[in-house]
Parts: sequence; C-alpha cells; structure tokens
Amino acid sequence: MKFLAVAVVACLSLTACGQKPKDAPTDGDSVRVRAQEAQTARRRTGAEAQDRAMNRVIRTVYLCNNSERLSVDFDNPRQMATVRNSSGEAVDLFQERAADGIWYRASGYELRGKGVMATWTSDGREPTDCRAVD
Repeated sequence: MKFLAVAVVACLSLTACGQKPKDAPTDGDSVRVRAQEAQTARRRTGAEAQDRAMNRVIRTVYLCNNSERLSVDFDNPRQMATVRNSSGEAVDLFQERAADGIWYRASGYELRGKGVMATWTSDGREPTDCRAVD
C-alpha cells in the first residue's frame, strides 16, 4: 500500500513539473488585431474574383414566363453553356460576342441576357423571358 501511495505522489509530481501553457489573449486589442488580419487575408481583389469566375463552371437556374425552369451550366473555360429544361433535355450552346451581357447559341437555340434577366429561344417555340433565381 505504501508503494502505491509513493507511485501516485511521484506521478502527480512529474505532471505538475510540466511546462506552463502559454496564455493566449482572449479579449482586448490583440484579439481585435488578429481578427482584422484574418479578414484582410481572406478578402479577394476584384481581379481575383473575376479570375475565379472566368475559370470555372457556374450553375444558374432560370424561371421563365412560359413556366419553364432552366438549369444552365456556364462553362467559362470552354466558352459554352449547357441548358437543361424541366424535362431534363439538354442542349449545348456556344458563346458569342455580346456588346453587353451574355449571348449563347446553337442551331435553333439561343440564350441572351443581362444581369438576372434572360431571353430563351428554343427550336420551334416563341422566345420567353426568364429570371435567374439561383
């Protein structure tokens, strides 16, 4: 029993001799400065944000006046857009040079727009106005 007591005291003594943990500031100016530095590091410049958008695929959902729902994947690196309608049918459109906004087309299909508004023309149907919801 005496041995057990000595062993427990020895363990407690060794544990107590460890290094004291550093005191991390939890309030005050130093915390505010660290938070501001972290926010600044995460901010992106306009050029960086534009570069990210131009080098990836962006999905947008449009609701149209004719009750059609379009899911459009804008593949900026390939200068294409894939338009899927409510039935799941898909068509690939190729980017055209637009004076302002977007313009994609392929035989009989066209998607043109600016901002959240677009006009969808599908083969053999009247053009319909659409609004981006995603």
